[in-house]
Amino acid sequence: MKLTHEEFVKKAIISLRTGDYKGIHSVYSGFNDAFKKYFEGEDPVKVTNQLAEEGKIVLRPAKGGMMIYLPEDAPQKMTKGEDALKKMGL
Repeated sequence: MKLTHEEFVKKAIISLRTGDYKGIHSVYSGFNDAFKKYFEGEDPVKVTNQLAEEGKIVLRPAKGGMMIYLPEDAPQKMTKGEDALKKMGL
């Protein structure tokens, strides 16, 4: 039986992450190519955006693609000001 989009994405995140990383890179991990092969040419960007809108996964922009996380593993999103203060140790 074929996995649903959500099952495939969650399985990919768990299976493809390396080391201490909690997420996977959509391109460098091979996720996009694997998705297109498994779902016969469907667009992984469209599907992951939809899953993110539904709160099933979390996307973060990354150089050359997106980082994909399970909601419980996603880094907290900080504002630029909060990030600057953190870097300054304040």
